[in-house]
Amino acid sequence: MIKVFIIYMSLSLSLFADNLFSPLPQSVEYDKDKALLGKKLYHDTRLSGDNTISCASCHDLSAGGVDGTPTSIGIDGQVGPINAPTVYNSSFNFVQFWDGRAKDLKEQAGGPVENPIEMGAKFSSVIERLLKDGDYKESFDALYGGEISKDTITDAIAEFEKALITPDSKFDRFLRGDSDALNTLEKQGFTLFNSKGCVACHNGVNLGGNLYQKAGIFDKFPQIEGAEFLGRYNLTKNERDRYFVKVPTLRNISKTAPYFHHGQTKDLLTAIFQMGYYQLGVALQVEEARAIEAFLKALDGEVPEIAK
Repeated sequence: MIKVFIIYMSLSLSLFADNLFSPLPQSVEYDKDKALLGKKLYHDTRLSGDNTISCASCHDLSAGGVDGTPTSIGIDGQVGPINAPTVYNSSFNFVQFWDGRAKDLKEQAGGPVENPIEMGAKFSSVIERLLKDGDYKESFDALYGGEISKDTITDAIAEFEKALITPDSKFDRFLRGDSDALNTLEKQGFTLFNSKGCVACHNGVNLGGNLYQKAGIFDKFPQIEGAEFLGRYNLTKNERDRYFVKVPTLRNISKTAPYFHHGQTKDLLTAIFQMGYYQLGVALQVEEARAIEAFLKALDGEVPEIAK
């Protein structure tokens, strides 16, 4: 009887997953030459005002695509107001940045370069530096007809970031039909993830990144003292958008601490308890939170070769 129940639960989970989740593709199409140029630009500190900060400074590809700090440190040691989201699988997000102010990766790539507390440069100065580099000139000649501009620089970086997918997690294998890819505890966590309501916001191919949601539905979410983050409201000035943010992806979540837009939550288990309280209005039991944690760790995928 127990065996029959386990088989029934596995089938039910599979059917449920088919309707709300999709596995990451095992590969995506991208221009490899442009992506390799973008990789070089991504790691180049000459894109910052004082040659000290690169895209990789806040989005370290060897550390889950984040910087591991509550909020990022920019030019001249300035502390930013918000936690850096992971760059991995960001091409699957419907918008970029927590507040959704960039419509795609290319637009996003242009923002930090000229942000005075991030990279603090001007594209005109960046272009002057790159024009003096023979290797860059050769690459831009071959790929962009010799045009080194904000448009071509951000296009190359976006092409690189497009390639930063992390397929073949245990959950991806489960979604593709391997019912044994998740162990018993991970399946329990997946069941609780759905029954407690996490799935309402964290679904789709990226388990997030496809809608806006209010940070703090059942109680006001903690804010950084002196730097209250108002989310979409900062852009729209519409009161209904106050505290609304792009729902973050949960893929590789075990590697991207600290958590939330404020970056004040240091470990995943605490983040799960907080999400239960602030977003779902439930007090999770310890064993429930640990099961959900086990499921979330099953979302860790393989780092692509181009990121190494």
